[in-house]
Amino acid sequence: MSTVLSKLKDYLAMIDFSHTLFGLPFAYLGAFLAHNGTVTLHQLIWITVAMVSARTAALSLNRIIDLPYDAANPRTAGWTLPSGRLNPRWVWIGVFFFLALLLFAASQLNPLCLKLSPLAVVILWGYSYTKRYTWLCHLFLGMAIGMGPIGAWFAVTGTFDWQPFLLGAAVAFWIAGFDTMYACQDIEFDRQTGLYSIPARFGERNALIFSTVFHILTVIFLILTGVVLQLGGWFYGGVVLAAVVLVYEHRIVQPGDLSRVKQASFQLNHYVGLLVLIAALIDIYT
Repeated sequence: MSTVLSKLKDYLAMIDFSHTLFGLPFAYLGAFLAHNGTVTLHQLIWITVAMVSARTAALSLNRIIDLPYDAANPRTAGWTLPSGRLNPRWVWIGVFFFLALLLFAASQLNPLCLKLSPLAVVILWGYSYTKRYTWLCHLFLGMAIGMGPIGAWFAVTGTFDWQPFLLGAAVAFWIAGFDTMYACQDIEFDRQTGLYSIPARFGERNALIFSTVFHILTVIFLILTGVVLQLGGWFYGGVVLAAVVLVYEHRIVQPGDLSRVKQASFQLNHYVGLLVLIAALIDIYT
């Protein structure tokens, strides 16, 4: 039993399970905005299962596909999979289990979600290969996670609408922004191994400019979401607070000083989605 618990702990560490909070608030936001707050408990449960399953499968895939690079990179060689603490065979089992759970969750929501779920699987699987071919890989990651609020909207309405794509774009640029910032740590390794990234292609200073632009676009698309859905002052207040967090991130990460990049990319970003979600819920229910 202790061995099983130890392997489970290693698996959760490998997929950064605590970071699931990144995408969930925006997924819930998409659900609550779909019918102006009319969401059932059944829908929320299966949206949560779908989101957690999608993220877990995607992270597991990414770790397996990138294993040769992670093992060769001094920064990541000590991670769970490259260090040998977890057998890739068990990770593959996790991949297929959570992909199956994603499809099942989609079937519990509505026919549209079930029909679109194979596309989600393709995008989640394909992202991990993009760094081998294009420095736009950060945007592909953003697109993969940006599917969350779009899928949650479809889960509630059961119809293919265009409005949630604005929120999906906000999430995509938000993810791309901090992923670009985080990738600055691996500039030399990426260049030496032929991997593509914005920092490797354009350098650290320009990469941080890209990151800033992506986060400006995040705020713009959040505002557009509010305009299109005719949201009120509380929502925009939440957007302002989220923007303040993003500004602070860029203040503590400067060219030549990446000492706080992990804090900026992971710790602070937990608050962005939560702030916008809480503000939107107050706006909807008051």
